[in-house]
Amino acid sequence: MKNQDIIFGKRPVLEAIRSGKTIEKIFIQKNLSKEVFDEIKKSTVNKKLNLSLVPKEKLNRITRKNHQGIICYISPIEYQPLSEIVHSCYESGKDPIIIVLDRVTDTRNFGAITRVAEATGVDAIVIPEKESALVTSEAIKASAGALNYVSICKERNLKSVVNKLKESGLKIISCTEKSDDDIYSVDFNCPVCIILGSEKNGISQNLIEISDVKAKIPMKGKIESLNVSSSSSIILYELIRQRI
Repeated sequence: MKNQDIIFGKRPVLEAIRSGKTIEKIFIQKNLSKEVFDEIKKSTVNKKLNLSLVPKEKLNRITRKNHQGIICYISPIEYQPLSEIVHSCYESGKDPIIIVLDRVTDTRNFGAITRVAEATGVDAIVIPEKESALVTSEAIKASAGALNYVSICKERNLKSVVNKLKESGLKIISCTEKSDDDIYSVDFNCPVCIILGSEKNGISQNLIEISDVKAKIPMKGKIESLNVSSSSSIILYELIRQRI
């Protein structure tokens, strides 16, 4: 994590919140004085910010400077409203392509997926507020700058978002090995939302249950699954093949 992505100390963090900067996450030291904690908490009301209480040791690993028990991650991008993106696609006559990343926490994977998404014309990538890779300068580097061109939408409840996309006419496709069908049997010539999960946990069961299609990438070797960024390349280029 590069220093330009973080702000630390009570006053700088409060000013960042009040100025409307796009904030990824705030780490607050456990057992911080109630007065300081309450002031930070009050400033974040109605802002839907991601606050985590952590031990002092974690903060010290991020910076050895005088953090005063508070570290704030600043996003280098502005998050976009998903509903407006979908509406804009339909209005222009384009079938929207939306990617939902469920608990993909590795920054390099996130960056690599974004790079493929930009190359294949994805309209937006949706990430959850929690259990997601942070959008940082490291992620931008891993994306080869693609994060500057792909719309990123941060949402609190992925299930709610996926249901709204379904109501908007998108086919919900879960890329999971827990299926008898493969991605080459899926029709991508329509508005689509493709869900990708983490290597460790895959896609959440509640998202799989509301999907219209469950499809796997065929595997002939002994390894059971691919890296999620590799999987994104395969499924998105199958989509492009069909649409071309």
